[in-house]
Amino acid sequence: MQTATRTKPAKHDELRSLGDILDALENSSHDGSVSVGDVLDEVGVRSFAPIILVPALILVSPLSGIIGLPTIGATFIFLITIQKLLGRPQVWMPGILKRRRVKEEKLNKAVDWLRKPTRWIDQRTHKRLTALVSRPANIITLLLILAICLIIPALEILPMVTSIFAAAISFLAIGLLARDGLFTLLGYIQAAISCGVIWWMISSGIGGFGG
Repeated sequence: MQTATRTKPAKHDELRSLGDILDALENSSHDGSVSVGDVLDEVGVRSFAPIILVPALILVSPLSGIIGLPTIGATFIFLITIQKLLGRPQVWMPGILKRRRVKEEKLNKAVDWLRKPTRWIDQRTHKRLTALVSRPANIITLLLILAICLIIPALEILPMVTSIFAAAISFLAIGLLARDGLFTLLGYIQAAISCGVIWWMISSGIGGFGG
């Protein structure tokens, strides 16, 4: 069986694009599986925006259908975001989360699925609308991410819905990573759309809501 050639990952402080982050994900596997700790080692514990973006992208991918993964991902993002708000210099993660693993094959399929859209996004990100990626706007962005993380576990039985909320977090994290306020704005809009979808589902009694 042919082994895929892996791209040498950028150094921690050079993770400035989605492509860099996907490369780091591909290079984080050991013995056929990938742990949260492996990803932290590869991405770097000082890189808050990429570490927020990693689980968000995974939850946008088909991996969001794995039972329990949306809740784990949301918990992971919540803990990172809290630490960013508190001004910690680097990410701390409890051992029980660092030891969580996913099969390398499933992760690589998710990375392959994400390559095309993330390449398109990378080609269009640049520094703009900086008022939306500077204080105090960044604090509002981080608080919104926290709020979304509290919502996701309650919606885990509906993978597509968790994915649209994860897309909002992804846009917000891309804004922080690339200092691109347009993606921050897209994140706000996506979050509003996601809430609208939930309201519509509750009103219509779809997916067991409003029964």
